[in-house]
Amino acid sequence: MVASIMPHRDAVGLPDGLLLIDGAWRESTSGETWTHRHPATGEEVGSFPVSTVEDVDRAVRAARAAFDEGPWPRSRAKERITVLRRTAELIRQHADELLTLQALDNSVPVSFNTTYAMSIDAVADAFDYHAGWIDKLGGETLWPYQGGDHMVFTLREPIGVVAAVVPWNAPLLLSAQKLAPALAVGCTVVLKPSEYATFTVLKLARLLEAAGLPPGVLNIVTGPGDPTGDALINHPGVDKITFTGSRETGRRVMAAATSTFKRVSLELGGKSPALVFADADVYSAAAITMGTVTLGLSGQACVAQTRAIVHRDIYDQFVAIASGMSEIVGYGDPFDPLVTAAPLINGRQVERVLGFVSKGHEEGARLVCGGERLGGEFAAGNFVSPAVFADVKNDMTIARQEIFGPVLCVVPFTDEDEGVRLANDTEYGLGATVWTTDVKRAMRVTRQLRAGTVGVNGYQLEIHAPFGGFGQSGLGREGGRSSIEAYTELKTVLLPTTEELM
Repeated sequence: MVASIMPHRDAVGLPDGLLLIDGAWRESTSGETWTHRHPATGEEVGSFPVSTVEDVDRAVRAARAAFDEGPWPRSRAKERITVLRRTAELIRQHADELLTLQALDNSVPVSFNTTYAMSIDAVADAFDYHAGWIDKLGGETLWPYQGGDHMVFTLREPIGVVAAVVPWNAPLLLSAQKLAPALAVGCTVVLKPSEYATFTVLKLARLLEAAGLPPGVLNIVTGPGDPTGDALINHPGVDKITFTGSRETGRRVMAAATSTFKRVSLELGGKSPALVFADADVYSAAAITMGTVTLGLSGQACVAQTRAIVHRDIYDQFVAIASGMSEIVGYGDPFDPLVTAAPLINGRQVERVLGFVSKGHEEGARLVCGGERLGGEFAAGNFVSPAVFADVKNDMTIARQEIFGPVLCVVPFTDEDEGVRLANDTEYGLGATVWTTDVKRAMRVTRQLRAGTVGVNGYQLEIHAPFGGFGQSGLGREGGRSSIEAYTELKTVLLPTTEELM
């Protein structure tokens, strides 16, 4: 069986399972708790409070008071820069502890920290990068359109109280991508982590406190979507919701926002294509594409390239290489440096993935390898072997829906026009990769793909670049100038320069 993760828990020490409201750590008003079971072993890692509607209301009111009356939105740029940069320093100093807590939360292997998107460097860089915007964000001066003795200029001001809801697959990075820009511009925040990855976020909140963030600026409410998440997104005191998660929950967020016209940012996942042309380095294309599905989070990532659209001339070779990759995946204790892939997050997700595998069979796709729950020494965990489906048609269920597991669907194409059409034939539009050695083709195809980020011969996170999607992959962008602007309101000011009114 997989080694117990309890010694790692005992060595690092879990953060206190408490709520952070108005600068104080406290129990929930109901006393109810959620017990977290580790996805690799089924062991009870620890527990934390289930926030009630009353708890959420207190957290939002604290954030409201901190925004309306507190020092943070009115602080000098230098003061906010100092807090964010201290946070980045503390994150780097506590790197080992944070990695351990993340592995205790969602079982992502510590070896995956070599991937920038899952590294502590990326988390710290998010705070460093957004700190650099604080003294540079401004409006513009406009020449009066109708003439006259007055000035026309714009200001960017913090949007107010932000409700941030983050998923379990990358709790540190996704929290940083929301907190850093919101805090940089002067917003206050109520953050709800996933009930499947809470302890990492609690530690991050402690580091922000230690960096000098004033009480009430950041509040943490823990618990599941019902009641905690629903109470937060529906609270009338929230000015903006930023959410990363499933498309279905994203629809609920949108509906909740309509009552008070809350501003909304949504990152809702994808069915990202890897478009592989005949002139590509087929080994790299197959190995790297399969890696996004099998290694690290085992396909439980929004930008995993789960649809490989491959030219017929190299199709069989691609399928053979991709399926061969499934044989070198290492499972087990996430603290073992030889382990390369995580289990699925819970039993419900296991059943969902296995259901998609069965559906692929039913609809006529050819299962080349994998797609089974692992038994034996792995029976206590949520491990599913990587699956490769060949002979997939783009209208099959497994090619249309986000599986969020280690399943790769390989779709053949004949010419460039067909390849682009198949890649764009999806309700999603988050990421894509073009594999070719022809620079002209790379640019031509990149312009045609409807996706928020397109990589050429590979795909990676850039913390300073906008990230988000087309279509049902969501609304808005995180990263770059757009992430800063997403937490501000634009105000136009008309200022007479004479004693006469305009």
